[in-house]
Amino acid sequence: MRMIERQLQTAVNNIVKWCDTKGHSISASKSCYVHFCCKRGIHPDPEIRICDVQIPVVPDVRFLGVIFDRRLPFLPHLLHLRKRCEKSLNLLKVLSNTSWGADRTSLLRVYQAIVLSRIDYGGVVYGSACNSTLKKLDPFHPMALRICSSAFRTSPVQSLYVNCNQLHLDLRRRKLSLAYYFKISSMPSHPLQNVYMSTSMKRLYDARPSNIQPFMNRMKLLVSELDLPNVNIQQRNLFLFQPWNTPRFHYINHFANYSKSTVAPVVFQRVFTSHRGQYSSYSTIYTDGWKRVDYVRCGVVIEDIMHGYRLDTSCSVFTAEGIAICRALQLIDSNMPRKYGIYTDSMSVLDALENNSD
Repeated sequence: MRMIERQLQTAVNNIVKWCDTKGHSISASKSCYVHFCCKRGIHPDPEIRICDVQIPVVPDVRFLGVIFDRRLPFLPHLLHLRKRCEKSLNLLKVLSNTSWGADRTSLLRVYQAIVLSRIDYGGVVYGSACNSTLKKLDPFHPMALRICSSAFRTSPVQSLYVNCNQLHLDLRRRKLSLAYYFKISSMPSHPLQNVYMSTSMKRLYDARPSNIQPFMNRMKLLVSELDLPNVNIQQRNLFLFQPWNTPRFHYINHFANYSKSTVAPVVFQRVFTSHRGQYSSYSTIYTDGWKRVDYVRCGVVIEDIMHGYRLDTSCSVFTAEGIAICRALQLIDSNMPRKYGIYTDSMSVLDALENNSD
């Protein structure tokens, strides 16, 4: 402990020295620190000082909206989150008035904006809490779905999830954690890339299954459970495409002002014919992607020649549509003098390309 205290004090002194040279000041009374430790016996906390004034020790601290406590069970954060969710549910009850309230779609959007967004935020961090602690948030999810869908109290919870197209909170946390895990795996310079558990530590965790493993190990186990151990992850090169040199992506959608439920199909055909007449000098390329229970495929039709590709069954329809557009661009010969127009029915892929921030 004394060695750790000396190292921390040296780091704080360097920060204070740097702030003094840059014209900043750090107040010891406004600062605090948490001693993260799992020891059960009595043990002293390290004494860290700023300009000979001791920094107060607190049992928990809020950092970037997440409350971190000594033993990292995240119970204070979940209790605080539970209180905020209770207040938000009162708003949903008011908006769901049967005479003048909002409809189901609007209520679900409000619920996702003011409740689910709070629950999802930090889910990758507090997902390491024990199951009994995480279950404190579980009752609010089906309760809010009953309010939004006007379902009976006796309706099964699983039916509510299917009816409202929502996931269980545990599945939502796993989904967010997997997305962050794949993001880490795509960045070779990420600090967690080189974090590996030693053999002795792995034996300790195997001997005590109730102990929560580190994030990377938990995600590797989850990936193996989902039968995705051999997925090749595309590496992200942040310096390959500079944001200031990357051209903006735009697409043309002549059907944006037409609703499929109220407009006859012949109207869409005439709009498309008019569009093709305007761009008659462009060769057409059609792409599509689809997914079935046992296979995922995508196809490209260019100059009356169809190219089909079979993908891994773990891929989504979004991935299939995106790969189809990528294959279409690869099939275009740069030496061809003609111009090409790529047609796709995936608005999600087009929106992702237009709003790409990488």
